[in-house]
Amino acid sequence: QVQLVESGGGLVQAGGSLRLSCAASGRIFSINVMGWYRQAPGKQRELVASISNGGITNYADSVKGRFTISRDNPKNTVYLQMNSLKPEDTAVYYCSAVKLWGPPDYWGQGTQVTVSS
Repeated sequence: QVQLVESGGGLVQAGGSLRLSCAASGRIFSINVMGWYRQAPGKQRELVASISNGGITNYADSVKGRFTISRDNPKNTVYLQMNSLKPEDTAVYYCSAVKLWGPPDYWGQGTQVTVSS
């Protein structure tokens, strides 16, 4: 099993920045891809960004150029630096982990990000 614990959410004004962190514990060696998803009220959960063990990244079009995902393997932690935040970025952000490829095998509990206009 893998446990994921997020931190760093909060309230920020439009144009501001936040950094989310996700600390992983447990059977870390089994994880290949880590990522961030978000879910806004009334909407489906969507992939925001992901990063593989080898550093290959993938971003949703809506966040390209504004968000950066990074991974500190020795610390078993993945980060999401969010800049130029917009009200439409408001959502609960979930950390995820994938053992090989495909949909997540593990989820964090979620952290709220609210961007005011």
